Amino acid sequence: MTTARGPDGLGQEGMAKLLAVTRTLATAFELEALLTAVTDAATEVLQAERCSVWLYDASTDELVLSVARDIREVRVASRHGIVGACAQARAPVFVPDCYADPRFDPDVDRRSGFRTRCMLSLPLIDAAETLIGVMQVLNRHDGVFEAADLPLAEALAAQCALALSRARAVEAMAERERLMHELDLARAVQCATLPRALPDVDGYSLHASFLPAEQTGGDTYDVTATSQGLLLVLGDAAGHGLGAALSVTQMHAMLRMAWRLGADLETAFREVNDLLSDTLADSRFVTAFVGLLDTTTHRLRYLSGGQGPILHWRADIGEFVHHRANSFPMGAMPLPAARPAACIDLGPGDLLALVTDGVFEQPDAAGAMFGVGGAEQLLRNSPDETAAAIGARLLGALQTFSRGVAQDDDITVLLVKRQPMMTDARRLSSN
Repeated sequence: MTTARGPDGLGQEGMAKLLAVTRTLATAFELEALLTAVTDAATEVLQAERCSVWLYDASTDELVLSVARDIREVRVASRHGIVGACAQARAPVFVPDCYADPRFDPDVDRRSGFRTRCMLSLPLIDAAETLIGVMQVLNRHDGVFEAADLPLAEALAAQCALALSRARAVEAMAERERLMHELDLARAVQCATLPRALPDVDGYSLHASFLPAEQTGGDTYDVTATSQGLLLVLGDAAGHGLGAALSVTQMHAMLRMAWRLGADLETAFREVNDLLSDTLADSRFVTAFVGLLDTTTHRLRYLSGGQGPILHWRADIGEFVHHRANSFPMGAMPLPAARPAACIDLGPGDLLALVTDGVFEQPDAAGAMFGVGGAEQLLRNSPDETAAAIGARLLGALQTFSRGVAQDDDITVLLVKRQPMMTDARRLSSN
């Protein structure tokens, strides 16, 4: 007596099994659990000894053996072997005698200790016609896989593909949520290190701006009055996300502690550098400017670990002078000895501009960068202009230049302007 079949070629028993499988797959959302449910369902429904699932990795154009007993992950090219033939044709492949088929790769058998007699390979394709992978059902209990098995196998494969596509979407959503949480936390860490207000320094105008990017990069700055002078710090950690924010925060905290302990500029820079070198991962470092400004002599002593160019507007000549970094990025390697600090003398009306590369490397719609030249044009200033006005003009021009292009790096600007000497004419006009 033959079993009645529906319009899709499935018998009543097969349809009942498929509905049971569908209910099982609907309850699994984690990829690993779902893969296990898929293989268990396939072996039961198709009366097989084993089932394996190969997931397609589009980034490498490989098929990855993701669920199989007694063997770790295996990767093969998307055209390799029987599994590759199924993926490329996007059609079922029957192999009644695997060792007689030249496409069969016995390496998986050798590694697992299992012997594959016969095989039915089924492409897993989602509703968007995207290849998810290949399911291989091995060794039918009562013989070989035949055409009569195909309707049930294809219906099962379709349900599995949809479930796997759903699981991947859930995982991608969870990863996006995790990244958003990390970025929010990184921004909070960064902002917590910044000074709440800049000190009021007689004879000077100060300004600082910090604009975190969506892909946060880990900038920081500090302006603090100390017994040794006005401390100026600008830092930019390599990389993005929470790791970069923690790197720059660690540097910032170490510098503050060094100054509280009375370290001089050279000692503080070297000790913090060496501590970072010991604690940061090999791929982590911080480009950092650390300087002390004597507001009586108007001399700035500084060490710059990879942070540059340092832009110095010379009011007496009406031009910018560039100062280079004079040390390696902090944390990149231990320093065998303390490096001597460099000096900049700030004359009346001079402007010191410390700017992270988020300004220089901001692109416009055509991909051209704002550049150092673009920054210099906006930093040129009149004698009466404050540092805050100069900073606002720079950031406004940068926003206009980018024309809506997403900001992919933090932007930090620290400006120190020495007030110009007041002439007799200006003194009379101010009175």
